Amino acid sequence: MKNESVRLGKNLKSIRTQRSISQGDIAKTLGVARSFVSNIENGKTTPTLATITKIAKAIGVSTNELLK
Repeated sequence: MKNESVRLGKNLKSIRTQRSISQGDIAKTLGVARSFVSNIENGKTTPTLATITKIAKAIGVSTNELLK
């Protein structure tokens, strides 16, 4: 499970930076603290499937793209 969390975090950070989206932008969209987004990117938090879906929508990619 840890490897999947790390991979999700790396994918999120990569896509987010490519699209010039800040952690704060994602946090506002999701209604969470910026530190929550940071923890996901660093593999410290494993979000629920519902949260992963919301993140994917917030950054404009499919859930599959975010999880690959």
